[in-house]
Amino acid sequence: MTESNARRPPIATLTLNPAVDIAYEVAHLIEDQKSHATSTRYDPGGNGINVARALKELVVYAHSCCVVAGNIGELLQKLLQHQLDDSHCVQVEGETRVNATILQGDPAAQFEITGIGPRVSELILAEVRETFLGLCKDGFAVLTGSAPPGVDDHFYGDMVDRVRAGGGQSIVDAHGALLQHAIPHHPFLIKANRYELSLLRQRELPRLEDVAKEARAMQREGVQYVCVSLGGDGALLAGPDGGYFAKAPPIQVKSTVGSGDSMVAGLVAALAHGQSPAEALRLAVACGSGTAARPGTEIFSHNDLDELLQMTEAHVLDI
Repeated sequence: MTESNARRPPIATLTLNPAVDIAYEVAHLIEDQKSHATSTRYDPGGNGINVARALKELVVYAHSCCVVAGNIGELLQKLLQHQLDDSHCVQVEGETRVNATILQGDPAAQFEITGIGPRVSELILAEVRETFLGLCKDGFAVLTGSAPPGVDDHFYGDMVDRVRAGGGQSIVDAHGALLQHAIPHHPFLIKANRYELSLLRQRELPRLEDVAKEARAMQREGVQYVCVSLGGDGALLAGPDGGYFAKAPPIQVKSTVGSGDSMVAGLVAALAHGQSPAEALRLAVACGSGTAARPGTEIFSHNDLDELLQMTEAHVLDI
């Protein structure tokens, strides 16, 4: 997606609680014993940062706004130097968090530990808000990830209103109360997984038909597009013109860290370039699958996408 980025609406991602992501591969974890890693990987992390990294891999220009702190924040900025197009870092006191992913070989398992992050004051939050709204004016605002201490659960909902007032459209990918409070503000798109959707709709969703029905109901309540990721089964997208399902291509899953963020990048990249919802879903599933096939916290490579797209089709859902 290299054509005419300058003529496309701007895209900006917001990461209130970024991290340095460390991934360890170990043969086997033993209780109360030291486990030696067979490989270690460091990556810049945080959902919004991961979306921006994936957009760069798609050759789609994006601005990135994030909050950093302390020595870990300095390391994060060094790791970001060649992975983002345009980063805007706001400094706070404290330390940027460290997240760890442990990939066990036998039996195969993945363990994830996330840090807390520094407290963000209202004064800093106002600076972040002003910076971010300037970056996404008349374009797409990606609001994703957790909120650090000091940020309340209504922040994303408030930002949806502010982005709309500036002529932009919001994409929200968050958990729990952050997502729940954003939905009544009618963002342009939300991305949830099956479990998150079941919590929002207060019912179990064992079948694809159940997921599709609830996604469509939420879309009709005012969210323009509702995307639901289904893990290894793929994803579905409900929009004004109907619904689509794309089955995930057959891959060997190495790590699921960042797969959802890569999906969001695919959706935003395609929709910002005027592609159809079906093509947006197809690209999203290909990007997410490409990341799942990578070890640790590594994201997909642009070189993998042609093959993944050939194995991914979006079908119309009768919803």
